[in-house]
Amino acid sequence: MHVLFLTDNFLPEVNAPASRTHEHCRQWVAAGETVTVITCAPNFPQGRVFDGYRNRVWQQEEVDGIRVIRVWSYITANEGFARRVLDYLSYMLTAFVASLFVRRVDVVVATSPQFFTAVAGWATGALKRVPFVFELRDLWPESIKAVGAMRESPIIGWLERLEMFLYRRATRIVSVTHSFRDTLARRGVDAGKIDVVTNGVDMARFSPRPKDAALLHDLGLQGCFVAGYIGTHGMAHGLETLLAAAHQLQQRDEADDIRILLLGDGARKAALKAEAARLALRNVIFVDTVLKEQVARYWSVLDVSIIHLRRTGLFTTVIPSKLFECMGMGIPVLHGVQGESAHIVERDRVGRVFEPENASQLVSALLEMQRHRDLLGGYRDNCLAAAQRYDRTALARQMLRSLQAAVKAGR
Repeated sequence: MHVLFLTDNFLPEVNAPASRTHEHCRQWVAAGETVTVITCAPNFPQGRVFDGYRNRVWQQEEVDGIRVIRVWSYITANEGFARRVLDYLSYMLTAFVASLFVRRVDVVVATSPQFFTAVAGWATGALKRVPFVFELRDLWPESIKAVGAMRESPIIGWLERLEMFLYRRATRIVSVTHSFRDTLARRGVDAGKIDVVTNGVDMARFSPRPKDAALLHDLGLQGCFVAGYIGTHGMAHGLETLLAAAHQLQQRDEADDIRILLLGDGARKAALKAEAARLALRNVIFVDTVLKEQVARYWSVLDVSIIHLRRTGLFTTVIPSKLFECMGMGIPVLHGVQGESAHIVERDRVGRVFEPENASQLVSALLEMQRHRDLLGGYRDNCLAAAQRYDRTALARQMLRSLQAAVKAGR
């Protein structure tokens, strides 16, 4: 089977869509399938093309047995709605044109969060007369409204109609959460064609390891209790709450050894650094995005991981992918997200849940973890046990069965 996968994020980018797509495609190749990925020049989230790449009409490489075609797109930082839409539209058009030159395809997969990529996937599938599978990573455009990027308008109404069109035209939909599936079913989408394949963890890459001594030295974290957020610093993540918590901790003598590490980039990073300077925070460390192979080193220095999203109903339906990386590394979680992901944290006893955007609750949870180190040991053991259920290899096989079912239905 030849799988054509359309995604505007791919290795060497390190965000969740890039990692999931790479790891799944790598497993499909290992299973004997042919995989072609059409993507763009790596640039997320800073909007600058990575070293060694150029933003050209066509460039090709092979990554872990995957044929990777990179096409031109309008590149901008992950900020500003209009410019991002231009980015999405340009990739949609060039990816569709590039797909015309990929021969003997059996199934087309296109991934969100934004669904202009899915438009290219649907059009490609229709032209080639092969099944189109929509990998649903986010309820877009609902998420645009949730973070305040746009309000109700005729444009939003048009996007919602396009969204429903794509759901109905897809041969199968692969949702990353059960909540997304339930939402689509309530909106009239055939639940029988929706499969749930959650995010997971690459157990070969994210596994327990001692704290990286060199990194502790470089970051000045020796002897500290380290809580960290690793990921995109965007509008949805509400990382101002972590700064407010750091400010409260700085006023307390018993928290003198607590440090908060923020690793990543995004639309809000400059504002976050300015706010930390305004508050004169001495207990916060900012680190820019690192290469994928370096991420586990930074996870290793954490005593606890902080996962946080803004307090909005939409985010009760999401499961942040970094939760599974924490499990694989054996790092207890302080989880500031409500809904399905909070249920996982509580069910598997891998950490503590706190109310989103509630800095005082985060402070209380951090202090409890710092004082009662025996709690950490129990949470670590629970993380490692739970991680086995989210092994990316098994999840890749599960999604491959969905693609095979789509091909069978298409025939």
